Amino acid sequence: MERRDEGPAAGRAMARHGQRLPGHRPLEGQRVLVTRSPDRAGPLTAQLRQAGAEPLLLPLKDFERARDQAALGDAFEALGAGRYQWLVVSSVTTVLALQDQAAARRASLNEWIPESTCVAAVGPATRRALEAAGISVHVMPPHEHSAAGLVREWPEGHALVLLPQADIAAPALAAGLSAKGAEVQTVVAYHAVDYPADPDRRLAAATADQALPGKELSGQAFPGGGFSGAADAGAVRTLTPAEAKAAITDGGIAAVVAASPSAARRISAALSPLGVCRFVAIGKATAAAAETLGLTVAATAREATPEELVAAVLRAVQPVAPENTDLPESPDDSSASGPQ
Repeated sequence: MERRDEGPAAGRAMARHGQRLPGHRPLEGQRVLVTRSPDRAGPLTAQLRQAGAEPLLLPLKDFERARDQAALGDAFEALGAGRYQWLVVSSVTTVLALQDQAAARRASLNEWIPESTCVAAVGPATRRALEAAGISVHVMPPHEHSAAGLVREWPEGHALVLLPQADIAAPALAAGLSAKGAEVQTVVAYHAVDYPADPDRRLAAATADQALPGKELSGQAFPGGGFSGAADAGAVRTLTPAEAKAAITDGGIAAVVAASPSAARRISAALSPLGVCRFVAIGKATAAAAETLGLTVAATAREATPEELVAAVLRAVQPVAPENTDLPESPDDSSASGPQ
């Protein structure tokens, strides 16, 4: 399917990002649908508002603790005992799941992981979540923040690796590491489910607020990484799928943001055809999944940070951006960027 070019003018606007134009709101009046739950959407909705957009929420996916807690607990105990030479973390939600395990043992995650264990992160958001928990990251792909990118950076040779991941995780990462000589133990760290999750099993982003100091981006624990926390999402209207579909059919939604291939599948099933609504993907895997489903990808965010996502929305709804287009800076200029 067609994939709209991000365009040179939009690229120049991106290059000028960080040079604040006071009061400039390039998305003024645009309604943007964010397919996240309120507790994970706060920083993005705040950034969209800064740019002048009206964010709306359509929670599609939620997360529950692993149903096989015994298997996850055994792997976590082995991690703490120093059995693994490497811990590979592929999402911010995995960090939450590991923190949940540590909290159940009245420990912090950085205390639990031995200093001798090396840690790899798929992208900057995951890296920042780990670093916010006091954990050093030894390997992260510098450009392509994906399973393929991490496999390219992975050193050849034997090593015992723990890979906690979602129940729906693709096998590419484990297979790629194994092909380079690693002995990989995978374990389900959490389950991705339709929203809302079972309240008794829900792995909420609030877990991070309880466990970590140094909260930034409107009180959130993961500065610039992912979408943890609801402080800025509380006043944002949450739509049902039927309401979102009606708004898209009426041409009232400028863009919809999808964070994962599973979100793309849900958008295709519940909301298509999108009409004038632009599809904005986070990462190449989400974009590829959308295109396979027949959705036109208007823009792809290179990183899953609020700033880059707003920039991608701008590229989608204004394919030929005016020369003076700029984006607002983050509320906290010290917050770092990162994907996934």
